[in-house]
Amino acid sequence: MRIGLLINLSWLLLPVFSVQAEVFEKTLDNGLKVIVKEDHRAPVLVQQIWYRAGSMDERTGTTGVAHVLEHMMFKGTKTVPAGDFSKRIAAAGGRENAFTSYDYTAYFQQLHKSKLPLAMELESDRMHNLRLTAAEFNKEIRVVMEERRMRTDDQPHALMEEKLMAAAYQEHPYQHPVIGWMNDLLGMSAGDAQEWYKTWYVPNNAVLVVAGDVRAQEVLALAQRYYGKIPKRSLPVRKAYSESPQTGIKRITVKAPAQLPYLIMAYHAPTLRDAEKDSVPYALEVLAGVLDGNESARLNKVLVREQQIASQVGAGYDDTARGPGMFTLEGTPSEGKTVADLEAALRAQLTKLVRDGVSTEELQRVKAQVTANEVYKRDSVFYQAMQIGQLESIGLGHQAIPVMLRKIQEVSAQQVQDVARDILKDDNLTVAVLDPQPLADKPKHAGGTFHAH
Repeated sequence: MRIGLLINLSWLLLPVFSVQAEVFEKTLDNGLKVIVKEDHRAPVLVQQIWYRAGSMDERTGTTGVAHVLEHMMFKGTKTVPAGDFSKRIAAAGGRENAFTSYDYTAYFQQLHKSKLPLAMELESDRMHNLRLTAAEFNKEIRVVMEERRMRTDDQPHALMEEKLMAAAYQEHPYQHPVIGWMNDLLGMSAGDAQEWYKTWYVPNNAVLVVAGDVRAQEVLALAQRYYGKIPKRSLPVRKAYSESPQTGIKRITVKAPAQLPYLIMAYHAPTLRDAEKDSVPYALEVLAGVLDGNESARLNKVLVREQQIASQVGAGYDDTARGPGMFTLEGTPSEGKTVADLEAALRAQLTKLVRDGVSTEELQRVKAQVTANEVYKRDSVFYQAMQIGQLESIGLGHQAIPVMLRKIQEVSAQQVQDVARDILKDDNLTVAVLDPQPLADKPKHAGGTFHAH
């Protein structure tokens, strides 16, 4: 349920005919890791540059600076005026964007295979030549604040998720929203963004991923030409953040203009640290599929169609992150039902699962479904680069992919039953309820142009 970039990891159940051998990796002398995934089905490519710096690396008082700098990266360098980066990519028939999450910040371009030198020239230029002026910053920070109003303050579910994260995490920086608290945005300066840029935007804190109709050695030569001369810099020692065990259930109510009430039940859960030795995250991934894999999954079948307690219901879990994770249950009660009714019904489903376990048929359905999803998704060159870049950025590495594929297919019914009992318990739980307030007629905010995240 993290509200930075949400990545669906159902690809982890791809059968073990992994094409991992096709992935090329080389680290340049300046510390930039270059990874190439060849795919010659169409004459296109994607370049992605991933910086291992996200909102979890921010300090109190400057929350949101990672995302603000992402905006500023499009505001020009010594040789490329503001706005020209996007114009030149568009003129070459490509598209580009960027995204910020708790764990990393990434930039990408999708182009014809002949345009890789252009993409590298532009991306490497802004890695070390960004012109971060106060005038451009003062304009862009207003765009970011407007984005926050539109995407969080005026969106009851997003506001609810933000308050939930702040309540669930007392110590870990995941308690802060990726877009930042409004007070911090109001007080932010160009100097804050400049400090972030100088600290984290260095080749030895980045991974370059190129996927598509390319040759690995040619990509490496281009990377050496465009990125290789950028000097490395020492990085700050990263703090080892963790979250102490919760000591009892937490409950919050969020009042906001909305049509319907909403419920989120969020349980603290581990994420993968060792792809080979860990087992709980894989079982939680399968559990999420048993509860909310498709129309025939338990929650939709029982709570929506049979009992009609919910008009919409779901479960979610993401097993890969630099920090701790959450397993979430959420939904909207049906007309005439309350959030208390829905919570009781969700708890009843968990109790039944812990008592009776899951069937072989359910396990087979989940694994077949996510396998089919992955076969479809692998048609996307962009998606192939994404899974590599994400795993590299959180410290697991792309070499973990075949291990993860194998391990999740080995999940047993007993393991799913065990994690439901051990993880989905009240001492790990934060419950958030949306208390809908009357919808007032108010003018929409006039949004500026900003890059999507």
